[in-house]
Amino acid sequence: MASMKLGSKPELFSRDGQTWICTTGLQSDVVVEVGDMSFRLHKFPLLSRSQILEKMIRDICGKDGTSCVLQLHDIPGGIRSFELVVKFCYGVKLEVTALNVVSLRCAAEHLQMTEDYGEGNLISQTENFLVEVLQSWKDTIKALETCEDLLPHAEELHVVSRCIESLAMKVCADPYLFDRSTSGLSSMRNSNGGILWNGISTGAKPRSVSEDWWYKDVSFLSLNMYKRLILAMESRCMKPEMIVGSLVFNTKRYLPGLSRHSSFRKNTGQGVHVASVSVASVTEQRALIEVIVDLLPKKKGVASTKFLLGLLRTAMILHMNPSCRENLEKRVAEQLDKAALEDILIPNLGYSVETLYDIDCVQRILDHFMSADQSAVGSSPCIVDEGPLIESPSLTPMTSVAQLMDGYLAEVAPDINLKFQKFQSLAAMVPDYARPLDDGIYRAIDIYLKAHPWLTDSEKEQLCQLMNCEKLSLEACTHAAQNERLPLRVIVQVLFFEQLRLRTSIASWFFVSDNIDDSQAPHGNLVLSKDDDPAPVEPTKENLSVGIDNMKLRVSDLEEECLSMRQEIEKLGKKNSWNIFSRKCGLKQKSRCNAKAADDGQNHKKQ
Repeated sequence: MASMKLGSKPELFSRDGQTWICTTGLQSDVVVEVGDMSFRLHKFPLLSRSQILEKMIRDICGKDGTSCVLQLHDIPGGIRSFELVVKFCYGVKLEVTALNVVSLRCAAEHLQMTEDYGEGNLISQTENFLVEVLQSWKDTIKALETCEDLLPHAEELHVVSRCIESLAMKVCADPYLFDRSTSGLSSMRNSNGGILWNGISTGAKPRSVSEDWWYKDVSFLSLNMYKRLILAMESRCMKPEMIVGSLVFNTKRYLPGLSRHSSFRKNTGQGVHVASVSVASVTEQRALIEVIVDLLPKKKGVASTKFLLGLLRTAMILHMNPSCRENLEKRVAEQLDKAALEDILIPNLGYSVETLYDIDCVQRILDHFMSADQSAVGSSPCIVDEGPLIESPSLTPMTSVAQLMDGYLAEVAPDINLKFQKFQSLAAMVPDYARPLDDGIYRAIDIYLKAHPWLTDSEKEQLCQLMNCEKLSLEACTHAAQNERLPLRVIVQVLFFEQLRLRTSIASWFFVSDNIDDSQAPHGNLVLSKDDDPAPVEPTKENLSVGIDNMKLRVSDLEEECLSMRQEIEKLGKKNSWNIFSRKCGLKQKSRCNAKAADDGQNHKKQ
């Protein structure tokens, strides 16, 4: 740390309780009171250096030469600053450093210790040294930290703004171009990349410096100074990613509950040690979150969704004001497709806790996302062309969000306090086109039905309307066909669509088989030479035949199940409903005959 030596006389003062006494042997003729401390001094050393002290001595003490008492309770820096001022006036040795230069500069200005009261007075001395301090990163940090207790004097002298601008310039510039160390070794480089010290090349190569080298140093600043520094960096076109990096570092340092899996213990390879984490009070944590949210860059995606959700979760724990929470919810919604399931499982910490997780918060986030997505679609109308339909750019994020919400619904479904209307409304917010497969929503519905067996048949059917049976995978169809928790009507739909899918597959197999037969038939007068061998087609035809036979058996089984279902429904007096469903879906009783005719045609073809 840089320092400056002033004065040459040895120590002349001693302390007796709350009193400082000058030991020169001369009787004191003035007493200066600063706070609860008294300084027994002499008039001449003081009035010869300070315009304010000269005026006070003249006005209060008079010309009779008797002792008088002066009060300087408002001097910047208090007792410690005035003690150094007194030593300077008496010519006693003192050391000026980055930790006391600002208080001395403010005190000198307050006492008007200008060049009119002696050459090399305290104002000029401290000002010159302050310029030197601003050349060093760490000294500037120390000086700025001391400014917090010297407001508004440091502001009026522009010391705060000068320190902040100096730091912002150093962060935004090449870190090799200034001194970041406390040793005074300049990092200026020559043309060959070697380090220069006092203009002489040392031949040493500078160590690589990561972009986050300044994160830790600025995290010790007060919130006010830290905010001003970040804004100054932003005005100098600092990359948003770097600003977010500092915000994340600062937040994790003072908000230990930011991460769901945060731990105060870490393994360093030489055993487990306790990590040093500064835990702030609730009031300080609230103030920090407000500052962090205000400083977050507006650019989408520059802050990770995990970090934003961690801030939101902490804001809810601390019961932050609604505007702060709403701001975070909108930011999360902008990049909800990048969120992980575990991060949106926000505990319900409201005053009236009903469910384990905060469903309302996730629903608000999803609502913001849907509104933004609809706005994006509206501003980019779909272009219809003769070619294939081009996928909307918003479809991929929507698909990711749909998958995320299906997983979320499955996680919250076992909560017996989760009301039917809330589960239904949250699941219905995701549009049908966003799900390529409906296995996820089916799983969530099945879990909810299992945890809420008291639901009425009407409510069960309303839930099942949230999924599309046509978009269930074969595994999901197999499970749903045997799921006793599903309404009977839904099981019939699942069986029908599985049957329809198998029929389509059989048709495609027939199409492939016909193409293979056509490709093996002779064309014209094509003559093979004796060296040419025909392609082995018989195994392929056998495989096709086996696959088709298996599908026919599955179709036959499905038809039997559908027939059995129909008979059960008729017994329950729902014959009209079955007829309507049969006409709607195109289910025919002649399917067995069609299958038999297909078998006969295939056998005839083989013969």
